[in-house]
Amino acid sequence: MVEGQPVHGLVHPEMGHMLLPRRTDDGFVGTCPYHDGCFEGLASGPAIEQRWNKKAEDLPEDHPAWELEAHYLALGVVNLVCALSPERVILGGGVMGQQQLFPLVRQKVSELLNDYLQAPAITEDNDGYIVPPGLGNRSGVLGAFALAERAMYREMANR
Repeated sequence: MVEGQPVHGLVHPEMGHMLLPRRTDDGFVGTCPYHDGCFEGLASGPAIEQRWNKKAEDLPEDHPAWELEAHYLALGVVNLVCALSPERVILGGGVMGQQQLFPLVRQKVSELLNDYLQAPAITEDNDGYIVPPGLGNRSGVLGAFALAERAMYREMANR
């Protein structure tokens, strides 16, 4: 979002297809049919299920999946932070229902940034910088309604 409006350009933004470097100890190609090693293909719910043969919600909090998941999520976040300089990073979706991921992702983001960025929001309080959506699991549905309403009003204004 920029100034309260969704970012939109030539086509819809799709951060999920950012390519990420795979860890050397990770032979998993990913689940994306378009890219080997993209954010979505390595860190989504289907990727977790295919990699570990269990749904994310069925894995215990201390499973090694979460450290690997946090690594890939942090890589994606760092790329977005460096490219877009957002005021806040909101991580939602089914995988992020695993609350143990937030501290792991925050820690790995700090490690990957390696003091490169000196914004207090990132360096002093990244608990408030990398956050779950304020509307919880309803964010996607309510966002879709908001976009539909905006499109409806735009169309009405063009008549």
